[in-house]
Amino acid sequence: MAQPIASLGPCLFPSPLRHIGGTEAPFKTDGDRVLFEHRAAGHSEAPSEPVSFEEAGPRASIFFDPPRTTVGIVTCGGLCPGLNDIIRGIVNQCTYQYGITRILGFRYGYEGLVQPYGHTPVVLKPESVAQAHNFGGTMLGSSRGEQDIGAMVDTLEDMKVDILFVIGGDGTLRGAATIVKEIDRRGLKKSVVGIPKTIDNDIMYLDKSFGFETAFAEAVQAVKCAYIEATGAVNGVGLVKLMGRDSGFIACYAALAGSNVDFVLIPEVRFCLDGPRGLLEMLRYRLAKRGSAVIVVSEGAGQDLMDATGATDASGNQRYGDVGLFLKDRISTFFKDRRIETNVKYIDPSYIVRSVPANAQDNVYCSRLAQGAVHAAVAGKTGMLVGRWHGSFVNLPLDLVIHGRRKVDPRHELWHSVLESTGQPANFCEIVSARD
Repeated sequence: MAQPIASLGPCLFPSPLRHIGGTEAPFKTDGDRVLFEHRAAGHSEAPSEPVSFEEAGPRASIFFDPPRTTVGIVTCGGLCPGLNDIIRGIVNQCTYQYGITRILGFRYGYEGLVQPYGHTPVVLKPESVAQAHNFGGTMLGSSRGEQDIGAMVDTLEDMKVDILFVIGGDGTLRGAATIVKEIDRRGLKKSVVGIPKTIDNDIMYLDKSFGFETAFAEAVQAVKCAYIEATGAVNGVGLVKLMGRDSGFIACYAALAGSNVDFVLIPEVRFCLDGPRGLLEMLRYRLAKRGSAVIVVSEGAGQDLMDATGATDASGNQRYGDVGLFLKDRISTFFKDRRIETNVKYIDPSYIVRSVPANAQDNVYCSRLAQGAVHAAVAGKTGMLVGRWHGSFVNLPLDLVIHGRRKVDPRHELWHSVLESTGQPANFCEIVSARD
């Protein structure tokens, strides 16, 4: 079964990418597909029409006439390494490869698309983004929260924006899908293409999201520091809280890369503090055996152990309790009550992890995502995002991606690798602890 990408209409203009560097351009067609399953499913009968995704890449004919096309770019949500790389990649690709000269950067997220806020768009040119990739954050600014969809589409009409590139996470992409519906309702010919951003690596149907490589590399440094602090004190406990509201990928990868972690706590796996198989008793045993321990915890782990406030943030997400400080207090109290000397060293590098410039690996990934997004948009594709699946770049419908989050599966290889590396028990309770 194929996953269709919406199109604005027939492509009547020949692509200016006939030749790249003196060689024939690697044009793709909508019939070029990437299979969803890349290995045998364990049964002999294959489905008659396997699920596949449209392969990303340049098309021989395009929908928009480049000299008459206006492009808009917006970055939304929390910061993430690589945002400036994406902006720079889009601007350079539009300008140098397609000859699009009017590119607007909307400031401070979706607020920039609502005119009463007064955030004047920035005119983007290759010269203005030449060094952007050397800096963290986003040169356009960002914000969270919903905005009036009608007002945002009004702005796109007033400024004659033909293509809007939306860079953000799951909430931002849901907003982009709603913008597409309003554009369709008005009968407009505007393309909306998403580029998925989240250091949590929790976007569905992607190998990884941009910025993740950089984020977990920075997290590894924090884990190493925690190890040094722990081993330098009597019964030292290095406790590191990493980002990951609902998915524990950063915690898992940072623990595997650091190789000096004793316990990894993630949102996908429940854990108990008390009892003979609880975390605290396991920690006491580890300290008695080795003299120090390192714990890495995702910010969304252990929320069932704390009192929920019921509050939400500007994006409508539930405000989680601070599991790092909660664990620090519980660990300190547990050992104090037993008159066992401990030294808990707590590290929360969250804002450092997300604010640094992208590393070389993410530089390349962001550049290719930007290229793929521009190829799709000028060909009149809309209501989609560009990503990588099984090593190939693909175009995915927004509606396919926004209805769930990618999570660490406690039954699969990644989590088992963590268990092997840490030596921690699969369950910190007598009962089965994996979330359904």
